[in-house]
Amino acid sequence: MHISKHIDFIIVGQGLAGSAVALQLLKRHKKIMVIDAASTHAPSRVAIGMFNPITGRNSVKTWMADQLFPYLHSFYKSAELQTHKRFFYSIPLYRPFCSIEEQNEWMSRSVDPIYKDYIDKIFTRPWHDALKDNFGGLVLRQTGYLDTLGYLEAVRTLIRARGTLFEEVFDDELLDVEETGVHYKGYSAQHIIFCQGLESTRWFKWVPVLPLKGEIICIQCDLCENIIVNRGVYVVPVNQAGSWRVGATYSLTDQTRGITEKARIELITKLNELVAFSYTIQSQEWGFRPTMHDRRPALGTHPEQKRLHIFNGMGPKGVSLAPYFSDILVQSIENHRPLNKDVDIERYKLLYWSPSTRI
Repeated sequence: MHISKHIDFIIVGQGLAGSAVALQLLKRHKKIMVIDAASTHAPSRVAIGMFNPITGRNSVKTWMADQLFPYLHSFYKSAELQTHKRFFYSIPLYRPFCSIEEQNEWMSRSVDPIYKDYIDKIFTRPWHDALKDNFGGLVLRQTGYLDTLGYLEAVRTLIRARGTLFEEVFDDELLDVEETGVHYKGYSAQHIIFCQGLESTRWFKWVPVLPLKGEIICIQCDLCENIIVNRGVYVVPVNQAGSWRVGATYSLTDQTRGITEKARIELITKLNELVAFSYTIQSQEWGFRPTMHDRRPALGTHPEQKRLHIFNGMGPKGVSLAPYFSDILVQSIENHRPLNKDVDIERYKLLYWSPSTRI
């Protein structure tokens, strides 16, 4: 008679979403199995990894910044302690002004309580001769970047040590779902959480995750500053030896697999509008980010199968969204806490789900 190995959770996918869920569960001393076939062009592996609370064309405080940013700082610092690796870099971000009007607007915002935790300094004159910042600029705090590749590898090593890792493609047909739990390849678990990004599972094929293509370039120059620069593109330091990552493009219409000349030209054009130094392009990288129409993550429990859950749709802000909402999802599963309607997959149920889409 075959005896199953009993665990608490199966996690499918180990990108930013799956890694955050794995860390949340290991912190709670849960027994986990992670199934993931690492891909060179997975979005988590080519992401710049930057986090910034002030975003968008109008430079406004991002959605839920007051909850997300204190949490992510605590989460990644804790993850470094768990894994004994360094991958989280909290460094300032400098955003040049493009006009006197923008400068004046930020001078006004600097006394607004809404922004007081995020504004560090305001320069009314050029800050650095390597940049095109004739009107000065804004230095933001609670910004920085995550070395996504280093982070994912550190979490992977931790999973091997404290859980079970299947380095393979998940096979939907081998999953057996029962009212009391799920079974997969000789393992029985209380719950399974799908963090697959754009890889489809039959159980949640009705959740409309969209591919958002992004490309970046890696450059080498003489500028060695421990700061992120942002105007049109993000210029993020890789190290203190003049290596930087520049990006990223955003395209819902480009479905080509590979780098494009169009994206390269776009990134170079925007970079040249921002910097005054010479540089050489070392490489160009691409990937598809899983995103949603409303730019909110998608998480929750299957309408009929209460042992099946999803955590997806992080889009380009996965570094800042995954820590907080992985905690929210785990609390929802463990403690039956209701989810924020902005992120709950219930918002798609009326539009896309019916009993005929249950599998």
